[in-house]
Amino acid sequence: MTNRPRLGVNVDHVATVRNARGVSYPDPVRAALLACEAGADGITAHLREDRRHIRDEDMVRLRERLPVPLNFEMAQTDEMVEIAAAIRPHAVCLVPERREELTTEGGLDAAGLGGALGSRIEALAAAGIRVSLFIEPDPKQLRAAVELGAPVVELHTGRYCELAGEAQQAELERIRSAAALAEEIGLECHAGHGLTYDNVGPVA
Repeated sequence: MTNRPRLGVNVDHVATVRNARGVSYPDPVRAALLACEAGADGITAHLREDRRHIRDEDMVRLRERLPVPLNFEMAQTDEMVEIAAAIRPHAVCLVPERREELTTEGGLDAAGLGGALGSRIEALAAAGIRVSLFIEPDPKQLRAAVELGAPVVELHTGRYCELAGEAQQAELERIRSAAALAEEIGLECHAGHGLTYDNVGPVA
């Protein structure tokens, strides 16, 4: 068993281009399969409430065809819990979602949502789905994830990706400290948002 970092590839914006063209291509499922052929360890897709990129049928096809785990990003709503329970991906990552945002802008407030979020985690776990929470690299949020019963967290790396110089280094240290705390308190730790070939190295 190796401890090498695992790479999950997000195919949302392949679907964005497809939908902008109003045709059936480029196909996010084909893109996902190409990523797998190139060595991706998993595929992530976000089914937003407004279906602005990934669509329901994309999630079904991804689940049917992928040779690697599917990570289903979604808002913590009854509708999405029902869809996830029907599709049964390997994992679900619960994320905050606002219709006016272009992309996810920050982490879920696990500490503030409390029982409402906990009931979603329980429902997904009962369906045999591994649940992660997309949160800020903040000790309060990490401890809330443990209290709510989430086995996995994904640390928001968006600010790290947007910063430069000393400010970026400070944010990187914040992420590393959060990752160390996650391990200490028994959480599996992932990281994501805005990461590219050029900036993922220090985070990995």
